[in-house]
Formats: sequence, structure tokens, C-alpha cells
Amino acid sequence: MAWTDERLDDLAGRMDAGFARTDQELRELRREVWGSRTELKGDIEGLRAELKGDIEGLRTVMLRFGVAIVICLAGVIATLIGVIATGSVSG
Repeated sequence: MAWTDERLDDLAGRMDAGFARTDQELRELRREVWGSRTELKGDIEGLRAELKGDIEGLRTVMLRFGVAIVICLAGVIATLIGVIATGSVSG
């Protein structure tokens, strides 16, 4: 079977149509990727803000725990000083 001008023109037309579809699909894919990127950026910002709040809460808990330890240690020291000063242990 020989390649006539009509067949070659038909093949060129189909190839052009295929390339046009591919170009359109690539454009759509780019739009989708850019949209996802923007959405992802917003999600990351939200997570960053949430993490910052969690870190601040952890700092507060650590500070309170440290203060509680110091108070307990001061109580133990005061008790030992009292025992040493009176020279006796009750009980």
C-alpha cells in the first residue's frame, strides 16, 4: 500500500490533533499542580502555627514543672534544717 498525499495529510492531521490534546492535558496538569501547591502551602502554614502553639504550651508546662521542683526542694531543705536545728526526728 502506497502513501498518497491524502493519507499523509490525514496522518499529519491526526498527529497534530494528538499533539494538541497532549498540550491541553499538560496545561491542565500544570494548573492542577499549581493549585495543589497553593493549597499545600496553606496547609503548611496552618501546621506551622499549630506547632508554634504546641511548643509554647510545652514551654509553659516545663516552666511550671521547674518551679514545682524548686518549691519541693526548698521544702525538703527547710525540713532538714529543722531536723538538724532541733536535733531530733519525730516518729
